[in-house]
Amino acid sequence: MSNHSIITVIVILYIIIMIGVSLYARTRINNSDDYHLAGRRLGTVMLAGTLAATEIGGGSTIGVTAKAYGEWGISAAWYVIATGIGIFLVAFIAPYMRRAMATTVPEIIGRRYGKSSHLITSILSVISLISLAAAQITACATVVSVMLNINFSVALLVAGCLLVFYTWVGGMWSLSLTDFIQFFIIVFGFSIAVIYILASDPAGWTHVFHALPQEKLSTTRLGWGSIIGLIVMYFMTFCTGQEAVQRFYSAKNEKIAIRGALLCGLTIAAYALVPAIFGLIASVYYPDIAANDALAITAADKLPPLFAGVILSAVLFATMSSGSGDLLGASSIMVKDIYYGFIDKKAHTSASELKNSKRIVIITGVIAIVIAFFSQQIIELLIFAFTIRATGPFAAYLYGLLADYVTPRAGLLSIIVGTLAGIVWQLLGQPYGIYAIIIGALMSLISFLITRQIDKFLGVKGSPSLYSE
Repeated sequence: MSNHSIITVIVILYIIIMIGVSLYARTRINNSDDYHLAGRRLGTVMLAGTLAATEIGGGSTIGVTAKAYGEWGISAAWYVIATGIGIFLVAFIAPYMRRAMATTVPEIIGRRYGKSSHLITSILSVISLISLAAAQITACATVVSVMLNINFSVALLVAGCLLVFYTWVGGMWSLSLTDFIQFFIIVFGFSIAVIYILASDPAGWTHVFHALPQEKLSTTRLGWGSIIGLIVMYFMTFCTGQEAVQRFYSAKNEKIAIRGALLCGLTIAAYALVPAIFGLIASVYYPDIAANDALAITAADKLPPLFAGVILSAVLFATMSSGSGDLLGASSIMVKDIYYGFIDKKAHTSASELKNSKRIVIITGVIAIVIAFFSQQIIELLIFAFTIRATGPFAAYLYGLLADYVTPRAGLLSIIVGTLAGIVWQLLGQPYGIYAIIIGALMSLISFLITRQIDKFLGVKGSPSLYSE
């Protein structure tokens, strides 16, 4: 049997096993909370694993390998380091998220700032989450097309359908159980893979080092502005991103929310150099391939087929897990915040909510597949989605969790101003290399603080605290 055939068999077996796990997870789902939040029963290691697998997806594996292969070089590691730092910082806010006993980000906005802010944030979050799912489908397709030797468009359809089915069946329980497996395989497996490839070459790292252009070895080629921007972007997006926040809501208690975030952040930051070095290795051995194919082709050609099959399967499912979390987050918001919040306000049962959530997963999944067909971008689509969802709601959500005194007008104005500022800055091409998400969030924060202070001076009554009930 050829190496490619062995890898293909391993991938197919891995897919069958993961689908089996998701079918098992289905047996643990008795109500809507089980589907969306795993019954709020995740422990420290499970929380850290599912958080990490959510973030070590298409962007942090395939995307970073591709950027290191291309223009960023070794400095592509900052994309993952920034992820780890961002999650580490969110650990200080995580207990407030868990204490709020919410399901979605817009739910917090709605409880503190009213219906208009609630609806705007819901729409922005759904657009962002579907875009993120599209990016992860694209990343999955790059692996599937290489491993199964099929046309990229066919691979997009296969990856998209598999992601939708995987999410539809098991919800958060499915993600949590499988994420734990992917997390350890990727972190330790890829680290071993880099060592193996370099050890297999008689010249090892010396060969790679001397064959690379010097600029690719610059750790700051990305630029300090971009590096700081990535850290700020990730802190903001993990504060307001439904797929990350939903996992904090799923923790057993506040202490576990903190511990899970700290463990996840440290592990991701430690892993950061691995995909970047993998991209450099690929650029030396395969200088003329498509950047997005660098990870899959290098793993398939340079690793023992059994090892390559397991590693690539884990990357595929970790990426799928990221996209699955996005679809689940979009479903949670569309059902809980938009449908039952604004369209059908009649009393409903947990069973009907669960049924509608699964329907929405299919609808949003189809939309994400269509976007993936037209976009076929990974990092760019991720950054766009982060900007859309975090710029406006950032200040309102953060102060909604932490502050005693906030007013509906401060929240609504900051969401509108921040979102518009972020979009305009993006359309201007992000002048001076400053990310649109930073400008938007800064404007959101300034407008929030000014309006809150004016309302306080005028004696405007503040909204009830989340924790006063």
